[in-house]
Amino acid sequence: MDYKIIWSQFSEIEIDNIYDYYKNKANSKLASKIVKNILVAPNILIKNTKIGVPELNLKDREIEYRYIVSTNYKIIYSINDADKTIRIADVFDTRQNPARIEKRIK
Repeated sequence: MDYKIIWSQFSEIEIDNIYDYYKNKANSKLASKIVKNILVAPNILIKNTKIGVPELNLKDREIEYRYIVSTNYKIIYSINDADKTIRIADVFDTRQNPARIEKRIK
């Protein structure tokens, strides 16, 4: 059975913010393209959940967080093998200070 991807409320808000940023700075076509790439990127995890890299900024957490990259964004996720879900916790712009990751994920 394949895993199911669940986007956290926080990650959904970040997707909206990314869209709004690129829509205002460039245009809605580019904003849509970037957001679409982010939204489809986690599909690679459905059959191979551990393909992402462990997120070192969250290594001391009880839950293991991993990430994949889409353009300039880290898609940070955790895996729940019991219910076969992948929870997207954050979409983090890699041009920011990486120390901010720890403050963003609760």
